[in-house]
Amino acid sequence: MTPQAFVYTELQLAIPFADAPWAEVNKTLLKQPGLLNKTWLAGVGNHSLGGIYAFDSLENATAFVTDYFPGEARRFGVAQTTRLFEAGVIEEASRDMNSPHFGGVLRQSPGAYVYTEIQASVPFEQGPWRKRNPVLKQVPGLMSKTWLSGLNTQSIGGLDAFDTIENATAFAVEAFPGTPATLGAAYTTRIFDGAVVEQASRQMRSPFYA
Repeated sequence: MTPQAFVYTELQLAIPFADAPWAEVNKTLLKQPGLLNKTWLAGVGNHSLGGIYAFDSLENATAFVTDYFPGEARRFGVAQTTRLFEAGVIEEASRDMNSPHFGGVLRQSPGAYVYTEIQASVPFEQGPWRKRNPVLKQVPGLMSKTWLSGLNTQSIGGLDAFDTIENATAFAVEAFPGTPATLGAAYTTRIFDGAVVEQASRQMRSPFYA
């Protein structure tokens, strides 16, 4: 099923992924209404835990971020971040970037992910993705991009899969900051280890490891 919404989460904690209770969490997540898949995210340098989730509807995605996930954060006793994104508006742009969420196929499992979000409000169909995609396709190590457009905020971002942590870091630290600078906007970047989450993500039907 084609996703209709995405959710990004991150818990403010520090647990090496191997020590996280991901198997127990997966069992509960697989029962959440409308959840199509999850790709686990494990923070490089800080061992935060989170994920990118695909849902069959905005309604189910909204229920997840307002009901289930706050309870998960309380269970760990930590603060949390959630972001809710529309999927329909970014489908064409993401297909062009080989997004596995929209049928793209990766030749190898990702070594890293980069999450980005620019603090700007731009209707996605009016955004610069047609100019941006050809540039992104030249980024060393970039395997795919799933564009993200914030629900109600129309922020611009994405989840980018990279072959290595080194290439992901170079993009997040050196290359990406020039993009929000052209918009005069603040931004968020996060780098995640793709290798340590493979088993857990496969259990959650992650399209990055199909």
